[in-house]
Amino acid sequence: MSGTGQDANAGTIPVRDAHRFDEAALARWMDSHVAGFAGPIQVEQFKGGQSNPTYKLTTPGRTYVLRRKPPGELLRGAHAVEREARVLTALGRAGYPVAHVHGLCTDDAVIGSWFYVMDMVEGRIFWDAAFPEIHKDERAAYFAAMNATLAQLHRFDPETVGLGDYGRPGNYFERQIARWSRQYLEDEAAGRDPGMDRLIEWLPTAIPPGDETRIVHGDFRCDNMIFHPTQPRVLAVLDWELSTLGHPLADFAYHAMMYRMPPDIVAGLGGADPRPLGIPTEEDYRAAYCRNVGRAPIPDADYAFYIAFNFFRMAAIFHGIKGRVIRGTAASVHARERAERLPQLIALAVEMMEACR
Repeated sequence: MSGTGQDANAGTIPVRDAHRFDEAALARWMDSHVAGFAGPIQVEQFKGGQSNPTYKLTTPGRTYVLRRKPPGELLRGAHAVEREARVLTALGRAGYPVAHVHGLCTDDAVIGSWFYVMDMVEGRIFWDAAFPEIHKDERAAYFAAMNATLAQLHRFDPETVGLGDYGRPGNYFERQIARWSRQYLEDEAAGRDPGMDRLIEWLPTAIPPGDETRIVHGDFRCDNMIFHPTQPRVLAVLDWELSTLGHPLADFAYHAMMYRMPPDIVAGLGGADPRPLGIPTEEDYRAAYCRNVGRAPIPDADYAFYIAFNFFRMAAIFHGIKGRVIRGTAASVHARERAERLPQLIALAVEMMEACR
């Protein structure tokens, strides 16, 4: 199975040499900052975590998860675990399904880089967007749960939940295109690609009219959610590294991109007909989201741009993974496999660009 599936990402392994740290120092920090903590700690590393190394911390009384910045030279603005901790804390207080954060450490002297500790939420993660583990007749309920969970996020007023300054309001697409273009161009180790260069030139000229600002997750996929052990209910949304204030339709389109995404890149349906699988069509799923957030239908031309933009953004992310592989700072053992899929992803982005023209 590819580096995107359950065998590649589920479960833990011994901590990789490049990501080891002083476990006694961590225990001392937790004793001072985590209510109810009692050691000793057993530390394992999760197989996944393309960007920020993620660890399972097992104690006699409970289990925690630690997310940290990777060691080594980092690109400016990347691996902001402090932002993850902040958004998790704010959304948890607002009643959104996230893991409880116990504390954030911004002292490199403790384990070598900034980190935060949160609860380990027990449940199911689905690594295949077709939900093969679920009976055909029940799959629509799981898609409805994902849709409703994303819509709940987009209904929050950022100011009301204490995240009014979590990002810059307005001009989301302009800023995102500039950010990922800059990150791509600055990562000289990963090289240049003619398709990416074309996308960088075209995207700023094709942004649909209208602007909105909501909290956006940035990586809302089925494998970034923990579902109830037996029910079609989301218990926790994971991996908030790319979250910010942004346009909700960009966030939804990224999620809906699963209908077009080959499963060997990230969790996707790979162009399969969803109806025999008991899964709503892309059109029906899009309409359900609009009902859930109480908005008018999304124009087809606008939606096509949102999809093209998200393929570009993911290509830029994979380009960054390629750079980390070359520099030797990649967090996941499967990072090299993802980096090898970069040309395929760029081709998908270019294909959507051509469809928009």
